[in-house]
Amino acid sequence: MSVFTTRLTEEKHERLKHLAKSGNISLNKLMDELSTIALAEFDTDNHYRYRAGAESSNREEALKILDRLNDGL
Repeated sequence: MSVFTTRLTEEKHERLKHLAKSGNISLNKLMDELSTIALAEFDTDNHYRYRAGAESSNREEALKILDRLNDGL
């Protein structure tokens, strides 16, 4: 396991603590869950971008569609 230190504004820190408390979890667990979500989204995006390029005869059009989907999220 690793230790990660980051600087946040006091306001953001307080809001994150409140969010963790409202979910009845520790701030550490909240940050772990948020990083898991971010990595899953990143991996999914990369997977679909790879598939769009590998399986589409028009790679640029496929990537434009993915970009439009990302903009809607």
